[in-house]
Amino acid sequence: MSAWAEKLRELMRGVFRRQAGGAGGGESAAARETGPAADSESAGASERALSPFWVMVQKEFGDHVRSWRFIILLAIITLACIGSIYAAVTALREGVPLLSGDAENEYLFLSMFTVSDGTLPNFLTFLSFLAPLIGVALGFDAVNAERNKGTLSRVLSQPVYRDDFLNAKFVAGLLLIAVVIFSLGFLVMGMGLLTIGYPPTPEEFFRILLVLFITTVYVGLWLNLSIFFSVRFRQAATSALAGIAVWIFFLVFYDMIVNLIGTALAPVNAVSIKEVQSYANLIMFLTRISPAELFREAASTLLFPDVRTLNPFVTQDQAYLAISAPLSFGQSTLLVWPHIVALIAETALVFAASYVLFMRQEIRSRH
Repeated sequence: MSAWAEKLRELMRGVFRRQAGGAGGGESAAARETGPAADSESAGASERALSPFWVMVQKEFGDHVRSWRFIILLAIITLACIGSIYAAVTALREGVPLLSGDAENEYLFLSMFTVSDGTLPNFLTFLSFLAPLIGVALGFDAVNAERNKGTLSRVLSQPVYRDDFLNAKFVAGLLLIAVVIFSLGFLVMGMGLLTIGYPPTPEEFFRILLVLFITTVYVGLWLNLSIFFSVRFRQAATSALAGIAVWIFFLVFYDMIVNLIGTALAPVNAVSIKEVQSYANLIMFLTRISPAELFREAASTLLFPDVRTLNPFVTQDQAYLAISAPLSFGQSTLLVWPHIVALIAETALVFAASYVLFMRQEIRSRH
């Protein structure tokens, strides 16, 4: 019997017992309601009475934490982050140039996430490369494993909403992703405190928090994509291969395809600035369809305050009138706000696709 089904049955038995006790009527019921023992019992029952959705979230969260695949992935990513911290500390000791102008001294703490001595990539590169694997690993067998084991029909035969099952899978995975991402970020910040010797400024702290939030949303997109493949395919191996294939496509091959399209559509003899600008806007739009590119631009803009624009087509007058100074936290947030909205929209679209597909599927019990 599934552990979910056992917890849900215990929950419903408690509800039925409380309803039957309340319907007993008469003087004895009133006495039970006013007694101190009844008050303490009702208080304890109210604390134990969780909704079926949160029961499933707790069960799924515990299964993820105790699984070997999560422990192995967490160990790999932690080792990569420790390597990036070592590379950043070595670069700081060697006096590698960090930012341009006064921003080098003003935002020194952010260099823990961005600089490297050349032997290993920095923390941001490791995060953009390895973080999607957490989402793929947590969701590739979220539904089809339950279906193949026969526990999906048992869970849904309980008095629970059908969509709570899929929502609990996503919420539990997203909570675990947030815990891992923020823990790694605070680990790097702690190493920065020991290395640099002074704490980050409030602006640097808020910049790092926003980058960690964007990373959580970015990994949540890959979690939703893997859940979609888990709903679509019956075999867990097929859904895992599909998720890894999409990850490799956007990480490696998508930029090549955009470059080929850009070479084919490049204007040969441009006669006006508008023609060149329309071509640049088209290539920029195609590039930013990729969630990996959206994440890289948003995170690098927040960690490099001297980035003043993300538009590749800047006229000479605009560059001449720009003030050579790093942007504030609010201005950098406004600059990457479309990227954050785009990542959230892509995550919502993928979740909606998996939600509709799951709600339209037929669930049969295994005999």
